[in-house]
Amino acid sequence: MLLGLFMLAYLANSCTNMAKGHKNLQWIQLFNGKDIKDWVIKISKHEVGENFANTFRVEDGLMKVRYDGGYDEFDHQYGHIAYKSPFSAYLIRVEYRFVGEQAKGGEGWAWRNSGVMLCGQDPKTMLKDQDFPISVEGQLLGAHEGEARPTGNVCTPGTNIVMDGKLYTPHCLNSSSKSYPGDQWVTAEFLVLADSVIKHIVMGDTVLTYNKPQIGGGSVSNYDPKQMVEGKLLKSGYIYLQSESHPCDFRKVELLNLEPYMKNKDELEEVLAQLRAAKY
Repeated sequence: MLLGLFMLAYLANSCTNMAKGHKNLQWIQLFNGKDIKDWVIKISKHEVGENFANTFRVEDGLMKVRYDGGYDEFDHQYGHIAYKSPFSAYLIRVEYRFVGEQAKGGEGWAWRNSGVMLCGQDPKTMLKDQDFPISVEGQLLGAHEGEARPTGNVCTPGTNIVMDGKLYTPHCLNSSSKSYPGDQWVTAEFLVLADSVIKHIVMGDTVLTYNKPQIGGGSVSNYDPKQMVEGKLLKSGYIYLQSESHPCDFRKVELLNLEPYMKNKDELEEVLAQLRAAKY
């Protein structure tokens, strides 16, 4: 039902021109531009809360991911930083860019590669050597000049999704987005309505749509088996940003909480329609 309402109210491609100016819709600044006290860090091979080598830091009003403080080799030390509270229905917007050179020992596929992890497990349930949180990833990619390398893809560490009514089990699926070479800032948005629908939006264009995110599949290692509940629909979860061996910056991480509208289908439809129509 929610999926049908969503598609009715959200036929336009853009989520970028949303919500500012609507008296009842308030953006939450998950990243305050000053510190990361509201975030929980989990880096593989390290305990929850340990910010190994100052990987995640705030400088010049940016949340930066860096490898200059003790990474002699990247050594599969995949890192994630989770916002302190879970959400079930929301629009999240991030502005990101890739900079500099990849850390020594980073995988080839991880060049200019980061992500926004959606519907993620509680970071406190991740084991020390776990590489990725069980989650659905909105993948963020950079490109060489002239290279076709879309961003806003979906990857599924410990999860599966449903596409066109069928369970989709491969690890990643490319979006229809353009490629963004160099160090330019890119805006990516992810609209999540519990397990009804998830949409990826890049620079105002909807580039991927799927639904029924659920636990299952592979591409995650060294997890607590109790967290791998096969087939469990992901109706809520934590939001993470990634560290995968290439330096990157985030200058905005903001969220519009849609949870209050999920119990009233008419109100939800109205809010989604207003989001679609909003301009600034």
